[in-house]
Formats: sequence, C-alpha cells, structure tokens
Amino acid sequence: MVIVSTMKHRNRTDIIVSMLKAARHGGTKTKIMYSSYLSSHQLRAYLELVIRNSLLAYDSTKQRYRTTDKGLRLLELYYNIGKLELAPSTWTTSQK
Repeated sequence: MVIVSTMKHRNRTDIIVSMLKAARHGGTKTKIMYSSYLSSHQLRAYLELVIRNSLLAYDSTKQRYRTTDKGLRLLELYYNIGKLELAPSTWTTSQK
C-alpha cells in the first residue's frame, strides 16, 4: 500500500496564512504549530516574524495568540488574489 502525501512545498506566505487562520479566534502555540504543520523550531522563527510585523498579537492573560486587524486584512487580500481567474490565453505579450 502506498500513501501519497498531499503536503506540497509551501512558501513563506502560505505558512504565514495558515498560522493567521489558526489564530483567528485565539490559538495556543500548539494549535498554531499543528494547524500549520510546523516543528517547534520553525514555529518560533515564524512567530517572531509575524509578531514583529504586527500580524499576530500575544495575550499573556489568556496565553493565546490572536490574529490582528492587519493580519485579518492580509488573509482577506490573500483569498481575493486566489479568486482571480486569469486564463493564460487572454494575456498579451506585455503582461507575461
């Protein structure tokens, strides 16, 4: 029996988006790590990045990370870009 992995190589944006989704309503480090398929070492580096860029905030009283308004805006833009359906046959030479 062969198990085919559906996990593809992800770029930094895809990983950050998965973290923001996991923390949308408040999430622990563990929830974010498992939801984003990251090791604890990778999670630390990405948490530093998203907090430094004000995409996630840490609530020390609840011990939870929460997606900020800026992070929610990034999610919105990410999904809107994904909705664009541009067929390559409609591109002109100047757009390629």
